[in-house]
Parts: sequence; structure tokens; C-alpha cells
Amino acid sequence: MAPTGESHHHRSTTKVSHKAFKSRHSTKGFIKELSKGKVENHEKTNRRTLNQQVMSKIDRRHHARQLQQLKHQENVKSTSVFSGQNGAPRIVAVIPLCEENDSGLAVQKLNEDIGNDAVTSLSRPLKIRVDRFKQNILYVPVIRDLLPALDACRVADFVVLLLSPTQEVGEKGELILRALEGQGVSNVLTMVQNLDRVEPPKRRLQVVASLKSYITHFFPAQEKIHSLDLDRECANVIRTLCTTTPKGVKWREDRSWMLVEDVEWPSEDDLSDTHGEVIITGVLRSKGLKANRLVQIGDWGQFQIEKVTDALLPIAGKRKADEMALDPDDKNEQILDEPDQEQDDLADLAPYDAAMEDIDDLSASEAPTERRGVLLDDHHYFSDDESHLPEAPKRLPKGTSSYQAAWFLGDVSDSGSDGEDVADNEGDIAMDAPALPQDGFEGLDHATQRDPTEATPSEYPQSEMFLDPSPDDEAAQLKAYRSQRRSEAEDDLEFPDEIELLPNVLARERLARYRGLKSLKTSRWETGEDKAYEPEDWNRLLQIPDYKSAKKQATREALVGGVQPGKRVNVHLRNVPLSLQKSYDPKHPLAMFSLLCHEQKRTIVNFTITLRSDHPVPIRSKDELILQCGSRRLVINPLFSQTGNTPNNVHKFQRYLHPGQTAMATFIAPLTWGTIPALFFQAPEDPEPSSDSDQTADLQLIATGTSQAPDRARVIAKRIILTGHPYKIHKKLVTVRYMFFNKEDVHWFKALQLWTKRGRSGFIKESLGTHGYFKATFDGRINPQDAVGVSLYKRVFPRTARPWSAIGR
Repeated sequence: MAPTGESHHHRSTTKVSHKAFKSRHSTKGFIKELSKGKVENHEKTNRRTLNQQVMSKIDRRHHARQLQQLKHQENVKSTSVFSGQNGAPRIVAVIPLCEENDSGLAVQKLNEDIGNDAVTSLSRPLKIRVDRFKQNILYVPVIRDLLPALDACRVADFVVLLLSPTQEVGEKGELILRALEGQGVSNVLTMVQNLDRVEPPKRRLQVVASLKSYITHFFPAQEKIHSLDLDRECANVIRTLCTTTPKGVKWREDRSWMLVEDVEWPSEDDLSDTHGEVIITGVLRSKGLKANRLVQIGDWGQFQIEKVTDALLPIAGKRKADEMALDPDDKNEQILDEPDQEQDDLADLAPYDAAMEDIDDLSASEAPTERRGVLLDDHHYFSDDESHLPEAPKRLPKGTSSYQAAWFLGDVSDSGSDGEDVADNEGDIAMDAPALPQDGFEGLDHATQRDPTEATPSEYPQSEMFLDPSPDDEAAQLKAYRSQRRSEAEDDLEFPDEIELLPNVLARERLARYRGLKSLKTSRWETGEDKAYEPEDWNRLLQIPDYKSAKKQATREALVGGVQPGKRVNVHLRNVPLSLQKSYDPKHPLAMFSLLCHEQKRTIVNFTITLRSDHPVPIRSKDELILQCGSRRLVINPLFSQTGNTPNNVHKFQRYLHPGQTAMATFIAPLTWGTIPALFFQAPEDPEPSSDSDQTADLQLIATGTSQAPDRARVIAKRIILTGHPYKIHKKLVTVRYMFFNKEDVHWFKALQLWTKRGRSGFIKESLGTHGYFKATFDGRINPQDAVGVSLYKRVFPRTARPWSAIGR
């Protein structure tokens, strides 16, 4: 073919495609050209906080500068209390953990580095002036005992733990460490004493590494173990004590407190009285001290303040006078604060007249009438008034309309095979925690659950005439059955709340206070039935409708007014028992804590408690324990219950607290605002007489916990389970025995719902004979090895706590 005039042109293969221009390297002009005058609208994104807003570089720099200045101001404010010639001393508690450790020698070794060779005794704290850092240090050396160590660390800015390179800590030292860890401490330093005794010197590094590994198990923030035998190590410790800002303890910083340096008792002429005015001296810390508030003095109790006077030390030319001049003779005292008409009183209960106003409103005509059945939720069933009950469902042929249903009389039906129950189907209740059959509606098998059929005629043939067994045969059968059940319960512990009734005991009298609940988590608890069993002063206890707002108001009130912290003052206490003078020991640290508003009043307090996993045996509810929470120590008999929140505020009572388990401990005690760590101790049942220096050697730390919000409306429900044996089974109709032992008890508890451990539910249909046998219908076939149970509940009330003292123990 001849070529045409048009020539074919191929694409050039030498054409180069350049890479796209990356936007991150774009110039300002190019970006402005792309925007075409568009303005970004930052209001579309809902940026609420300052950190979420888009700030320029200058704004970010200013914001960082402001945060830096605020942090610096807080640091200066926290350390300003220590500045000056008469500034507050930094309290250092020296705790020996081993038998060979000596806290007095440790303090003396630290003082040698600053040129002070004062001989330290354990009689009282030692105040030292460090001229190099212009700071005051108050050493509090204590003996190797539990309570002195806890009291010293409760008011200490720094805690120095002493270890030994040759001896182990032992049980007592480990007990002190666990108690300090649970109580909460400020800055912690660890030092080893007599490290130069370890030979050869090469092993000393291994010993220090081993001690560090041990102490970081309790205090992980420890970075180094200091040696008391090296001067440079002691100098580093002194520098740390004088320059580090104490981090403090949260609950302690919300209140005014001070370490008592001296106690002045009345003269011998006034000792004839049982009570008198006592003066305590110390330096105030944290918040301002108000004379209107009560103060807690160690384990002595709470007292009112007569007045607060100035106790400033005179500035002398010689610094030696500043070491321990705790008793200045100053007759012209300057009054800093005095109480007024709004001073808190020592009454821990509401006035009797005010508490009885609500009770007087109940008229005598509201007395409960005679009951014919057990209380289920909020009604006594089978009483004379049955107007609240719904109409009994009718058995109707399938397809019957509502108009046709009106022509059927009662339970008469044309067909017994094609009948159906006319009833409303309630929806399932979804709860987070798994429920058991004994808990009520949530723990049952809903797949086959139907409404009760005790009001309808039975679809099963009539059983033969029932004859009661002879007393001897019935007693033998009951003994064999319960012995078998007891062995099974010991193996599986499937029914922890099960009780066994004696054949000659009437259940309706023995269990008169118990009631039934359709659901433990959602059923309403009728409190009117419990008023006859309330404690004597139940209505006089403190009630707090809104805990959060009341707590904020109490803590904010402590921020303003009072004698400012950092002052050395004399606090005059009113009506102090003079018998406490015999028990006062200068070796034991004594602290004063100011109580917040209403903290002297009793209420229903709740504490979470976790039993140590290595505790050998579980502890029983209402067993006597010793509680330390904040500035108080109490002897309590707590009630254990399940933790968590439920819609009806009903919580199941726990008879035992097993090792490693967490529960809620409830008792009546003075209020404590805030979340405060708590320690639970247990004393031996038969304490042997011991010396005064070893009064608490037998106390054992068994549990730790935290204070929770008080709630007087919190119901602790004690559950019991009555179980029976399925004697005869015919499809869904079961004859049950050994649950009751007379006909009257069967009728009394007839309204309660029956359940089995495999999730079946049913109701009592009718009584058989006079020995407590009865027929029951269930929502499905039950296993012959299954057990039939019924749950009953009653409210239990907490007990009152008592102040604890090591002297009267």
C-alpha cells in the first residue's frame, strides 16, 4: 500500500515527568496563593480547655511561663514555713527496723557532719540549727515499736529508715514497713548502719544492693541506700533534708496539725480535781488553727480549746539556746485566738428533742395489724386486704378474644390440652455482676420461666392419699439426709447462707424478722418494718444528704482564718482528765490534729477492707478489730457486706471475710471527711501481761482499706437459705420435704419464690399432711439430685465503735 500524506507520530520516550512539589516545603506565598483569601473557622471544633485551643508560638511561650511561675509560687509557699531564724523545723523521724539499729546513735552521727556533737537520748525530740542551709531540723528518734513508729511518721516531713548489713528485718520490722506503707508517709530515705563491719570490703556493694532490692519492694521510689559510716553520705543526707520540698500527706495537709514538743500539767495544788487545763506547745503546720474547732490529741481523745497564745522562742546571741528551749518563762502571753459562741461542742449525737420529731409524727393507729404471711418486697401476702393482687389468670382456648373470655366463668375451660396462660411477660433485668439463683429474679433460668400457676387447676393427675411417716422414721431419714448434705457443703460450699431448722421449732417465730425479696438488687426495701429493731440512738446520728458539697464546704472553711502555720504556740486545752499525766511518755511522739467541722459527730461510716492474702484464717463479721484512720484509733466490731452500688442500695451481709477478699466494713463512728487510708489490726484473744515498753508487740496488721462516704440509708441484708429435698418428682410437680416441719409454716411462707441451684424457679402449691411436706410447681423438670431453696432476708444494724488506748488495753 502506498503511504499516505499523514505520518504517524509516536510519543516521545525522552519526556521526563518531574516529582510533585511537596507541600511541607511550600513557601508562605505559595500557601497564601492556595488559600485564595479563605479564613479557617476554628469555632467549628468544640475546644473547651486552654490546652485544646490553637495558640501561636508567643502564646504558648507565655502560657509555659505562667505555669512555671505558678509552680514556683507554690514551691515558695510550701517552703516559706521553714524559712527564718524561728521558722518551723523540718521533722525527721528515725525508724530502726533491726534489733541492732540505734536511732540515737544515727542522729548523733548525722550531727557530727554539721559540727554538732550533742549526745542524743530517747527522752524527747532534738532540734538542730543547720547554719549552712539556714534550716532547722527536729529529729524524732523512736524505739523499734509499731505505734511509736506510726505516730512519728504521721507527722514527719522525712522518714529515715535504718537497716542493718548483718541482721534481717524480722517480723516486727516487716510489720512496721507494711503499716507505714498502708498509712502513707512523706519523703523516705534509707540508711544502713554499721556497714564497715562487713568483711571483706568487696562484699559491701553486694550487701547494699541486696538491701536496696528489699526496700524497693515497699517503697519503689528509693534510688539509693546511704551509709552512716561515710561522712560524705551523711552530708548528702543533710543536704537532702534541708533543700528538698516535702511532698506531704494528702489527708494531713487538709487540717491544721502540730508535733507536741512539751506538755504543761496543772500544779500540784490543783491535782485534787479530776479535770483541768493542760497546755501543749508546738509549731503549727499546714492550715491555720481555729479556736472554735475541736482538736484530737493522740489517743487521749478530743478536747475544746480555751485559747491559743504565742510561744515564740527568744532570739539569743548564742545559737546553743535554740537547740531545745522548749519551756520559756514568758508570763506576758500574747493571745492569738480565742473561741466565740460558734465553738464546736463535744456532743457526738443530735439533741434528743430534735431527733424525736420525726418519730412523734407516727400515730398509734399506724401500728401493724395481724399478719397472715411473710413480707415479700413491700407487702404482706395472704392478709385480709387483697385488693392489690391482680386477677387470677384464666385458662382459655387458643384464639379466644377478650370479648369471648368474659363468658368463661372462673377456671372452667372446654379443653384441658389446648389451654394457654394469659399473663404479661416481664423483661429480663440486665445487671453487670453475675447473679446466682438465691439472689432472686436475675439468677434464674429465664428460658423456661413462666408465671406462677398456683391459682390454676393442675394439669397433672391427683396424687394418692398422703400419709405422714412415723416420728422415728422421719427423724432417722432427716438425720441421714442432713449428714449427707453437710459433707457436700463442706466440699463445694454451694450454700454458704444455709441454716437448718429443728423439727420442734416454728419457722414463722424463729424467722419473724426475715422477709422475701424478688430481687436482691432491684426490689424496694420497706424500712418501716425495721423501726422496731433500730439501735437506741439511730435517729440521732448525723445525716449527710449531699456528701460531696458538704465535704467541699468543710475543707474550704479550713483555708481561711485562724492562727497561721509556722508559729510556735501554746494551745490551752479545756477539761482534760488529769489521769492522763500518768500515761504520758515523752519517748512516745504526741501529735495534735485539728478536726474539721462536724468531725466529732457520729454517723454510719463505711470502709473498704482487704484482708491480707497470707492471713491464715478468715475473720468473722462483728469480730473485734483495731482501726487506725487519720488521727484516730478505734475499737470496732464491723459488719462486712458486698461492695458496689445497687439501684435499691441493698447489699448482702457477709459472715466471713476470706484472705485476699475485699468487702465493705460498716460501723458507727465519728465522721472523717475525705478518702483516708485505714489500717486494721487484731489483738490476740488472751493477751499476756507485758511491760510498758512492749504494749503493742502482739498487734498484727491483718488488713488495709480506705474510708468511703457515710450513708445511713445503706441497707445491709443478712440472707438465710432454707433448703428442702425433692421427695417425689412428676414432671414439673414436685413434693418437697425437710424445708418446714409443720403445716402453718408452709402457709406462712407460701408467697415466696422457690429456686434450685441449677436455676429453676417455682412456687408452693399446697401443703401435704402436718409435717411440713408440700407440693410445688416449677418452670421445668428438676434433677433428683437438685436441692430446692428459698431465700429470706433481714436488715442488720452496725455497732458503735469505742476509742482505743494502749494503756487500758
